Amino acid sequence: MTTHNSQYSAETTHPDKQESSPAPTAAGTTASNVSTTGNATTPDASIALNADATPVADVPPRLFGSFVEHLGRCVYGGIYEPSHPTADENGFRQDVLDLVKELGVTCVRYPGGNFVSNYNWEDGIGPRENRPMRRDLAWHCTETNEMGIDDFYRWSQKAGTEIMLAVNMGTRGLKAALDELEYVNGAPGTAWADQRVANGIEEPMDIKMWCIGNEMDGPWQVGHMSPEEYAGAVDKVAHAMKLAESGLELVACGSSGAYMPTFGTWEKTVLTKAYENLDFVSCHAYYFDRGHKTRAAASMQDFLASSEDMTKFIATVSDAADQAREANNGTKDIALSFDEWGVWYSDKWNEQEDQWKAEAAQGLHHEPWPKSPHLLEDIYTAADAVVEGSLMITLLKHCDRVRSASRAQLVNVIAPIMAEEHGPAWRQTTFYPFAEAALHARGQAYAPAISSPTIHTEAYGDVPAIDAVVTWDEQARTGLLLAVNRDANTPHTLTIDLSGLPGLPGLGTLALGKAQLLHEDDPYRTNTAEAPEAVTPQPLGIAMNATGTCTATLPAISWISVEFHG
Repeated sequence: MTTHNSQYSAETTHPDKQESSPAPTAAGTTASNVSTTGNATTPDASIALNADATPVADVPPRLFGSFVEHLGRCVYGGIYEPSHPTADENGFRQDVLDLVKELGVTCVRYPGGNFVSNYNWEDGIGPRENRPMRRDLAWHCTETNEMGIDDFYRWSQKAGTEIMLAVNMGTRGLKAALDELEYVNGAPGTAWADQRVANGIEEPMDIKMWCIGNEMDGPWQVGHMSPEEYAGAVDKVAHAMKLAESGLELVACGSSGAYMPTFGTWEKTVLTKAYENLDFVSCHAYYFDRGHKTRAAASMQDFLASSEDMTKFIATVSDAADQAREANNGTKDIALSFDEWGVWYSDKWNEQEDQWKAEAAQGLHHEPWPKSPHLLEDIYTAADAVVEGSLMITLLKHCDRVRSASRAQLVNVIAPIMAEEHGPAWRQTTFYPFAEAALHARGQAYAPAISSPTIHTEAYGDVPAIDAVVTWDEQARTGLLLAVNRDANTPHTLTIDLSGLPGLPGLGTLALGKAQLLHEDDPYRTNTAEAPEAVTPQPLGIAMNATGTCTATLPAISWISVEFHG
């Protein structure tokens, strides 16, 4: 996660050097010049799966991952609060656990993030009363180490999630990574594995996916490196880790964002050097409405089209990975791990950090750093939820290369779940599009043929108003359509034709399951602790005939999901 003034945004350049340029239309989409007015009761757009439609790929379970970093109240006051009325014997909040399960999270990246680059994993094991307190240089907080890998493993067992574990490449490196690997995955009989057993976890944790550092290209990162320096370091660490356990899946740091001066060349340099022992390269992208303070209309329209930027990001990194494969005469594709994505109003954090830096520059300071302060606790709008629904559609439409993703983060910190100290936990607006995809997108993903009116954006030129993806599990005979209207002003009515789904003639008929719409006349409406259900999906009134065709009207700034079965 990037810090000062360097977050990925609706533009493809650094925030201080914004440029606007047309973006390519997403695969499987054609733009129509049909204009609409009024309530768009006459269909002006269409989504169709032809009989010869080829799936993008199988839907990978890890696409519905999340991220827990020792940042703000994500851990302390989020997943862990021993004094909370719902806390279990480990101090885990049961109300938060229930919402995590409802969200459908499959895999959680831990413990960072910027935090990991100055972290000693050994500080978080063994009896809590013996664990040291440390300074966290990433977020200028005091880390109590009450939570560590042992505790997070126990939490993940209760949550039913896989762990994607990150190792420190900032202040540490090869030996620390190998020791941690032995501790979490080793069979009893060696020093570190026996230490795990002594700490109460007899079985190996079987953590398969590992991030080798975090955003090592960023000058905000402790121990940041040049592309060549990181390429050499990750090559050595990945090689050694696979000597220890060849079945690991290893993730190299990609660029912190498309605004970085080495974006693309970083990926090519790193992956070319360490190709043989790498399986994934990370992608990080955050978006926000840059005009949210003034509610500028043009900024909102750019924000709604953020998935155009994500599409270009995926294409750029995929191309760099393919060049690295060719340079090595390789046969395997390096997959993308989009292990930080979502809406983050980073301008708010930048203001806080600017103030802190100004105060810190005024001489030496000896006051204690805070413990788990309120940081990055964005409250999300209905429009934010629509954008996140659009980003999820993009990830699904590119799941042939994006085989893992982590919506950042999980609780309190730019999160779909909020938790009050000693109080309730509740769902943000962004909870709903993620949960629908995580719980119901199964089988194969399809990029349907889309005919859509266009909308004008300052950042991307003219782009289609409608975007959509379809998933279909032929064996279970269940499917999901996700669609979004990215038009800030105009509703659009679309015809939906699913008659080309594989195996459909043999099924006989399709039947409609649950259909829902997320839209608010006020796109800035939010959920809060006082009104936790102010924004929720509502039933979408449509009727599907036996061949899988129907008509649906999408208001301006809206997201829909349609569950169906054979």
